[in-house]
Formats: sequence, structure tokens, C-alpha cells
Amino acid sequence: MKKIGMTGKAWLKSFHIFFACMWIGAAASMLLLAFVRSHISNGDELWAINMSIKLIDDFIIIPVAMGCLLTGILFSCLTNWGFFKFNWIILKYIINITAILFGTFYLGPWVNGMEAISKVEGLAALQNAAYLHYAEMNRYLGTLQAFVLVLAAFISVFKPWGKRGKTNEKGKS
Repeated sequence: MKKIGMTGKAWLKSFHIFFACMWIGAAASMLLLAFVRSHISNGDELWAINMSIKLIDDFIIIPVAMGCLLTGILFSCLTNWGFFKFNWIILKYIINITAILFGTFYLGPWVNGMEAISKVEGLAALQNAAYLHYAEMNRYLGTLQAFVLVLAAFISVFKPWGKRGKTNEKGKS
């Protein structure tokens, strides 16, 4: 496949960084909104917080996570970085795909469940076992996922572990 030039690479990198920043920022926003739940006074406020979290998930997290994956794939195809030349790139793909799948099959359904329960039950949702379970799982595992996304950003900057299959000069006999 034909490689892109410096300007194309700069645009691609800019979009990739934009999507990553949006993903991390939206995840942080969702976590902060979740902490507001302990300061609410009525069911409408609880539902509004949960609906806000759901909107951030549906209209920011999902598109920018896919944008991160797509720009990462384009980077691998259109530059010399490749898919499997560097261990840090492989790890970033693992993190990205795992985060998308975990969000799709766990975090997202928990967010949707919390919104649905609070819409029907209002403040009584805070005594609903399913709601409390979803809230707890999102608090702990959502925080973990946000931390791992930040870790992926640091991996992009420091590019540890070098090229795959390359022997360390000190390790040679």
C-alpha cells in the first residue's frame, strides 16, 4: 500500500491525538458526573445525571473510540510503523480493542441500565440492587478503563520496548 507524506501523516496524527484526548476527557467527565450522584436531592436530578452520562457515552465515547481505532489502523497501513513491527503498537491495539469491547458489552449496558432504572424509579433507584451494582461496576471498572487509556497515551509518547525481534546489543555474546 502507498505510504502518505509528511503532511498527511501530520493530519492523521492530529486526528488520532484528538480522538484519544476526547476519549480520555469524556471518560473523565463520566466519572465526575458519577460522583455527583451522592449530592442529589430528587429523582429528576438522578435521572438527569444518568442521562448525561449515557449521552456522553453514546455520542462522544463510541464515535471517538472508533476514530482512535480507525486512525490507528490507517497509521499502520499508511506509514512505516506497521501493525506488528513494534511491541508498543501491538499493546496499543490490544488496549484499544479491549476497551471498545469492554465498553460495548459491560460499561455501556451498565450505563444504559442505570439510566433506564432511574427514569422509572427516580430516587428509589438508589435502593435498587441492580442499579447499585451497575453504579459500583462503572465506578471501579470505568476508572480502571480511563487509567488504562491514559497509560496508552503515555505508551504513544515514550514508545517503549523497541522493534520486535531486534536483539539488544548488550545481550549479544
